[in-house]
Amino acid sequence: MVKKAYVYFMTNEYNTALYIGVTSDLQKRVYQHKNHTYEGFTDKYNCTKLVYFEECNDITAAISREKQLKNWHREWKNNLVNETNKDWKDLSL
Repeated sequence: MVKKAYVYFMTNEYNTALYIGVTSDLQKRVYQHKNHTYEGFTDKYNCTKLVYFEECNDITAAISREKQLKNWHREWKNNLVNETNKDWKDLSL
């Protein structure tokens, strides 16, 4: 059985910093971001708000999608979030 994977966007309170990540356990990973478990981009820029995610069939597909999204212009990423979460609310709540 192949395990599902996720590509996700985290942002800060003001939606100025945008982090794109990939994980096989979205709930656990978001918890780690919110609790600053690891030092890095999301910790430095206080990206604790989940504003977008996609479910993929496996980790390889998720990594491929993550790479694609990271090459997008910020405007395109914003538009993607706006399609499903126009108010940029925290989807993890």
